[in-house]
Amino acid sequence: MDTDTDLDRLTMVSADLSRVEPSGKVECVACAHRCKLAVGKRGVCKVRFRADDGLHVPWGYVAGAAVDPIEKKPFFHVRPGTRALSYGMLGCDFKCSFCQNWDTSQVLRDPEARARLQCTSPEELVDAATRGGIDTVISTYNEPLITAEWSHTVFTAARARGLLTGFVSNGHGTPEVLDYLQPVTDLYKVDLKAFREASYRRLGGTLGAVLETIRGLHRRGLWVEVVTLVVPGMNDDPGELGEMAQFLAGVSRDLPWHLTAFHPDYRMNDRGRTPVVTLARAREIGMEAGLRFVYTGNRPGVAPHSEDTLCPSCGTVLVERIGFLVMKNLVAGSGRCPGCGTAIPGRW
Repeated sequence: MDTDTDLDRLTMVSADLSRVEPSGKVECVACAHRCKLAVGKRGVCKVRFRADDGLHVPWGYVAGAAVDPIEKKPFFHVRPGTRALSYGMLGCDFKCSFCQNWDTSQVLRDPEARARLQCTSPEELVDAATRGGIDTVISTYNEPLITAEWSHTVFTAARARGLLTGFVSNGHGTPEVLDYLQPVTDLYKVDLKAFREASYRRLGGTLGAVLETIRGLHRRGLWVEVVTLVVPGMNDDPGELGEMAQFLAGVSRDLPWHLTAFHPDYRMNDRGRTPVVTLARAREIGMEAGLRFVYTGNRPGVAPHSEDTLCPSCGTVLVERIGFLVMKNLVAGSGRCPGCGTAIPGRW
């Protein structure tokens, strides 16, 4: 399917996340860019489009779908060892040079990006999950905030079947989109990509909006896990990592923080992989800030138990992992440490 000619045909649903301004322009409130669009204009994301009758938004297709371990998202405090149906659409409101899903996220900006679209419906996606005995439906791959109306309908159908629902997102949200998603969304993974406004400007967003999204998600009662891809020379300074950790601990000491290793990808090929010693120090920084659950990813063996969930009270290994493989799970069902009875935050 040709994305240039067929995308408009597939995005002919009116937006819930928009409002008309006195000037006649339509403001999109799906992400923190808050694009104000005249007729014929697209938002920063390239997929939300102002037509004569209002804002039109993505609907009725996926650009990718797969069954993944829930740990791959990564959610470590959500039903360990189960699987998630992951799906994505096209577009992003960021332009990260190290994007690992650039073939779908940047397809409308980068002529080298290619994607095949498959028409589907919320019911077909949910049927596929239930037939496969899958516990969770996750919107991911591209930035799901910009396709929030589609996911709202998918999640409504998934919730009706008893499935968990979640976003894997850059977190560049608005209060309006969080209020819209809260009734149908259980889980939300946010990428905290840096702790400098200048870094976020280069990526195409604002740090302040991401920080407020993390706070807002926690206030609204969604289960939140945060990921920082530790990129050499961009966000690996101990001072910056310390500020991230202090912020997260200020929201909640129970927020899991995943520190994952960078590898060269897309347009960032001018540096090597994140050294193990850097990840180990970043984990120490998180724990020193008071975070109870700090994990490392993409580089096994960083430190003892760096992928395991430990009881913060007695130190019992509750969930033992090697990569995405769960070797032991003592917290399933009860959500408590079997040794001391401490309640472990998450969705068990």
